[in-house]
Amino acid sequence: MKQIKGTINAGVCGFVTEAIGSSDDGQHVTLAITSDCDKVQRLAALVPELDAYSEIGAGFEGELLRLVREQMRGCCSGCAVPAGLFKAMQVTAGLALPRPVSIEFERLPS
Repeated sequence: MKQIKGTINAGVCGFVTEAIGSSDDGQHVTLAITSDCDKVQRLAALVPELDAYSEIGAGFEGELLRLVREQMRGCCSGCAVPAGLFKAMQVTAGLALPRPVSIEFERLPS
């Protein structure tokens, strides 16, 4: 069984989400999600085993991101957790390399 662990630091809210992805066949992925955020906890309880190939093919219309839209309603639209969970699924299935993903901001002089 292949397993990965991803840690998502969402940003100014201070919430941390951890996703442990598991796959026996490199296609079907189970995500064990833990988070300090109530909305992500509700999402975590509903995420089924995911067919990574179908999810990638469906783009923003796949099961995972559909659940994100339903369960994280009212959450910040810039939340990094949905992208982090999608990336965890890809890496678990061997469809992406386990490399850090980062968004950094800095103030520029006026």
